[in-house]
Amino acid sequence: MDFSSLTDLVSKLKKIELPGESFHYDLAPLSRRDELKHLNLNGKDPNYAGVLSLLYPKDGKAYMAFILRKTYKGVHSNQIGFPGGRVEDVDKNLMETALRETEEEIGVSANSIQIIKPLTELYIPPSNFLVHPFLSIIDFEPIFVLQQSEVENLIELPLSLCLDKANFKKEIIDASYAKNVEVPAYNFDGHVVWGATAMILSEIRELFYRLG
Repeated sequence: MDFSSLTDLVSKLKKIELPGESFHYDLAPLSRRDELKHLNLNGKDPNYAGVLSLLYPKDGKAYMAFILRKTYKGVHSNQIGFPGGRVEDVDKNLMETALRETEEEIGVSANSIQIIKPLTELYIPPSNFLVHPFLSIIDFEPIFVLQQSEVENLIELPLSLCLDKANFKKEIIDASYAKNVEVPAYNFDGHVVWGATAMILSEIRELFYRLG
């Protein structure tokens, strides 16, 4: 998709109704699907996080930014995801969390980012996080500066590739809760996106499809 075509769609994206949780379930690991469909957060006291799906121009085309997280002793070690993280006391709301974390992790100034719309929140059982995603855009190709302590690599993918249903696969991965488990995922030229990030991307993809 040309970036100019994307910018023409922004006003429509702002107005369109969110597809909602049902599009999360399509990409949820099978072992988690029933739990998420009957989720009750009472007593769970979840941690809160904000993440950002960032769209931007590159060579005239629309791109989306992902990060590969560092390998560490944690649930999301070495996974592909959107920039973002845990809410902190300095944040007025979850949108500020997503913008601050994006600036910290990939070096894109929060002041340069336009939020298109908040997306449907989702709960991540293994880490007990309630994640609030946001769809956003900037009108220039950024110079990415990665946070060396948390980000292993930046993954830039054309938006058209992210929206292509042909990239939906079943993949065998090692998760925090099981080894060699089959999960629904997206495979973008060897970059496997699964779990919460794939669930968020599923809703983004449906948003664009509903625009026609």
